[in-house]
Amino acid sequence: MMNNLRFATALHILVLADKFKNEIITSDFIAGSINVNPVVVRREIKFLKEAGFIDSKKGKEGGCFLIKNANDILLGDVYKLVNQENVFGKMNHTNPECPIGKAMNQNLETLFSNTENQLIKTLNNQTLRQFSDQFQ
Repeated sequence: MMNNLRFATALHILVLADKFKNEIITSDFIAGSINVNPVVVRREIKFLKEAGFIDSKKGKEGGCFLIKNANDILLGDVYKLVNQENVFGKMNHTNPECPIGKAMNQNLETLFSNTENQLIKTLNNQTLRQFSDQFQ
């Protein structure tokens, strides 16, 4: 799944887990809300579980549930979890003989890194609780 979809999917799962915090919710239920295949949901649940945000129960009565307080989950932490690669993509194979080309990737790396750091800083100003409270 593309990284930009993973963040939205992870947040969707977490909001549902928060809204149904006293229940175990199935990957089928979550997939129906997101409108994706349950396999996609189970893949993201694995990452969220490894990060300690949710836990899951296998079997017929299985599903997932929130184990970390929504006030303690920062959106920037969720973003970093699902975006292990630079969100802007890969660099070009530039011409080392060109005065622009030989310095382009270094300058792009700085630009991308600074921009992503600002994004994470902005996301870390909001908790899952604050985001979840926008939904009825």
